[in-house]
Amino acid sequence: MDIIKCKEGKSTEKGLSKHDLEHVLSTLRFGRLVVYPTETVYGLGADPFDETAVKRVYLAKRRPFDMALSIAVHDISVADKIAELDENAYRLAKAFLPGPLTLLVKKRPIIPDIVTAALPEVGIRVPDHPIALHLLEEFGPIISTSANIHSHPNPVRVEEAIADLGNSVATYVDGGPCKVGVPSTIVQITEGTVEVVRYGAIPKEKIENVLTG
Repeated sequence: MDIIKCKEGKSTEKGLSKHDLEHVLSTLRFGRLVVYPTETVYGLGADPFDETAVKRVYLAKRRPFDMALSIAVHDISVADKIAELDENAYRLAKAFLPGPLTLLVKKRPIIPDIVTAALPEVGIRVPDHPIALHLLEEFGPIISTSANIHSHPNPVRVEEAIADLGNSVATYVDGGPCKVGVPSTIVQITEGTVEVVRYGAIPKEKIENVLTG
């Protein structure tokens, strides 16, 4: 288990030195788990196209395999390659992403069924955090789920994630306390209908204002 402490304004503008960044990327490439900071809570990441790595996420969290996982990307243009986005999805993305919003939309066949618990939809996230965005830009899409044991409190400091997940995670990236500290709002978009299925950092009223404005 490795812990990488990010230093703002040093080494790189993203808070990670080239050496540390490569270490995190190598961890993901080898199918191991990484904990990384976002604006909401600390995330548990893995390569979503490596089914063994995804299985490790479920096991580390003690999460039922019938509960789907989300995927983080660095830009909505990347999301379009793994999910089907309609006009409503793009309007919400333009208004709130990067930010604490997860779009639950129809997945493309490239996404393994283990990620979505064999459901036809996938959650898409663009975190508003420089370290997370840097990792995503360099590696590509990664799993996005809270870095805790299932049903435990969401971690807003890396120490809380370490206490829960311990050695089941290969590398922890310590970016300090999460600035929002509340999970993302999840909005399901199905055949033109939009529904808030989890209330989080973005109020329902703001979602509705964008869609009706």
